[in-house]
Amino acid sequence: MKEKTKFLESIFYPLIFLTIIWGIKIIEIISGLNPGIIGIYPRHVPGLPGIIFAPMIHGSLAHLFSNSGPVLVLGTTVFYFYSPVAFRVVFLSWVATGILVWLAGREAYHIGASGLIYAMASFLFFSGFIRKSIELIAISLIVVFLYGSMIWGIFPLVEGVSWESHLAGAVAGFVLAVFYRHHGPQRKRYKWEDEEDEEVQE
Repeated sequence: MKEKTKFLESIFYPLIFLTIIWGIKIIEIISGLNPGIIGIYPRHVPGLPGIIFAPMIHGSLAHLFSNSGPVLVLGTTVFYFYSPVAFRVVFLSWVATGILVWLAGREAYHIGASGLIYAMASFLFFSGFIRKSIELIAISLIVVFLYGSMIWGIFPLVEGVSWESHLAGAVAGFVLAVFYRHHGPQRKRYKWEDEEDEEVQE
């Protein structure tokens, strides 16, 4: 029952985010508005609000749909396995990715949650290996299995895709994995390891 409750709590926040971004898209379609202009526009002051708003705006239903699955899966995984730091990781991923894109991206409007997705995937992948936990390394490998092809997204291979957001997210996720390596779940220590430490001290 405890695990079920933890899972429901973990999936709750990604579902709230998905509800918001789908709601925005529906309002956009009904009203005919184009919220893309509040995306990130690098190195221009009017583009600064996009750091906050860009992940909630998508260019098309196909764009939104393609991001929804990873947001749900990766977001739930972050909140489930890294609950003590999950809010900080997601918030800092969001802001840091946006700032990096604003500083170094092409002069165009950058929108979509893909930068946040790359940040969460990068955080999950590197955290497992940095913490040297068998359980968390397994999560890292699952992330590679499910989303390993995302690596190509950090290169300027597809016109009209913000590879800068992908690269910025991947960098932000790695930095956060290193920064929070001593927070949240840690590698289990076995009794024989403690005994070895005692022998060394003697």
